[in-house]
Amino acid sequence: MTSRVLLNKSDRDQFFKLVESYELPVTVTIAKGKNRSIEQNRLQRLWLNEAAEQLDNNQTAEELRGYCKLHFGVPILRESNEDFRAAYDRVIKPLAYELKLLAMMEPLDFPVTRLMTTKQSTEYLDAIHKHFSELGCRLTDPEGAIAA
Repeated sequence: MTSRVLLNKSDRDQFFKLVESYELPVTVTIAKGKNRSIEQNRLQRLWLNEAAEQLDNNQTAEELRGYCKLHFGVPILRESNEDFRAAYDRVIKPLAYELKLLAMMEPLDFPVTRLMTTKQSTEYLDAIHKHFSELGCRLTDPEGAIAA
């Protein structure tokens, strides 16, 4: 499956050439926005590691990641992505809460954040920051973390 982010007219023209080269029938799916950035992914990991170190609840960064995906990421994607909502509702929603959390973590790692656009990822990161800040965690300033 081919995936492209089109940022300018040249990217779009190149994509049109690629589509014209395919034998018919072909299915093309287009979504507004672009995928989350590597910097956003790094910031998420940094904050979860910081929160795991600071909280006194013996949760690992991976367990916090599962919690955040389920509580913050899933609602963001369910609201805007019909395919995600259908898959989540069919596979994950019927599970008990503990199993939902496990499904969000490695090794199962139900896809949530990797499906997000940069805008959705920003909303997700804002929710993570708010949540852990309200619990008293001191998280790295995102401007400094992204620039590093």
